[in-house]
Amino acid sequence: MAEPLFRSPPGTRDLMPPVTDRMRAMVEVFADEATKAGFGQVTPPMFEDIGVFVRLGEATDVVNKELYSFEDKGGRTIALRPEQTASLCRVFAEQRPVPPWKAWYYGANFRYEAAQKGRYRQFDQVGAEVIGSSDPDLDTELIVLAARFYERIGLRNVQLMVNSLGDPADRAAYTDALRAYFTANQADLTEQSRLTLAKNPLRVMDSKREPDQQIIEGAPVLGEFLSVEAGAAFDRVQAGLNALNVPFVVEPRLVRGLDYYNRTTFEFAGLSLDAAQNAVGGGGRYDGLVANLGGPDEPGIGFALGVDRTLLACDAEGVFGAPDTNPQVWVVAATPGVEGLALVDQLRRAGLRSDRVESTRSMKAQMKKANKSGAEVAIIVGEDELARGEIAIKPLRGQGDQKNVPSSELVEAVQEYLQ
Repeated sequence: MAEPLFRSPPGTRDLMPPVTDRMRAMVEVFADEATKAGFGQVTPPMFEDIGVFVRLGEATDVVNKELYSFEDKGGRTIALRPEQTASLCRVFAEQRPVPPWKAWYYGANFRYEAAQKGRYRQFDQVGAEVIGSSDPDLDTELIVLAARFYERIGLRNVQLMVNSLGDPADRAAYTDALRAYFTANQADLTEQSRLTLAKNPLRVMDSKREPDQQIIEGAPVLGEFLSVEAGAAFDRVQAGLNALNVPFVVEPRLVRGLDYYNRTTFEFAGLSLDAAQNAVGGGGRYDGLVANLGGPDEPGIGFALGVDRTLLACDAEGVFGAPDTNPQVWVVAATPGVEGLALVDQLRRAGLRSDRVESTRSMKAQMKKANKSGAEVAIIVGEDELARGEIAIKPLRGQGDQKNVPSSELVEAVQEYLQ
């Protein structure tokens, strides 16, 4: 009986070239932008004590429905990370780096949710966090970091939306107003939103379900409840964005999906994507989260950008294609020794992408492979060339004739061809 063919779990997929090449290139761009801005990379564990993520909000779907949790062999209740902000706050609380602490990250997160295009149960994000400063100009700096990253990878049809969730007292007053409003209109809400209303009225504002939209449009807006201090901080953020020529719109119903946010919140929408699933990134301020995880009462702000959804937006705009990872040079060796292997090593050490197949194959078979490889030139060495101390260089694309060069001049000759 044949063994069963195992497949990737539902909601996941196998990432292979050229997708992985493109993802790596995108992360390298983000890493460069973050490093220039003074951020250092931090990699927290993929799993934490479940209590770390319960702080995201027990009324959220992320905690109630989507968390991958289990009991480990030591009897601890562990959860795979559904996002990384809470993990980085735990890192700060435990490791106590000097504030303000600027950290960026990249890695996989896990949520048990319905899989669809651009949304998977294992998904990658890049993000940045700053812990230890309440300066609203820092809010602007974080938003601009994300905006400049999108610009650099070529995205132009991205809309930045900003809002303020105010201070805890502002949010509490707003939540009471929403509870009264949605309760009066609950007969017109979907069943899911009625269940959400009982737990946290603010989360109803996150609903993307069409029947809820008309009711949400008539709901009170948080801006009516902002304290003087929170309003001034939000004005400062908007002034900073205008000064740096970063276009934005104020979206008074933007609340984001996790309970830890306060004051500045923001989201980037890829307008070239379907409107129901066009969020490519977002974040906000989360003063109080570090203290909730047992650390000092330090303010924080950060964002996360979805790698998959961002690349879908790139596809829609026709930008940031996969980098060329084809070999530049293909080595064809018809000799009994290890000359081909030595040549590949020499070329790679010189920084050239080089490859080969077994030298036991015929010259014809090796040249056939070279022509299919995408390489620009082939390096050919047979026993005659070996005896003369020469290498043959054969262009595989465009014009040019095959020529022999001394073995000692191989790298320089190849680089001349590739210019």
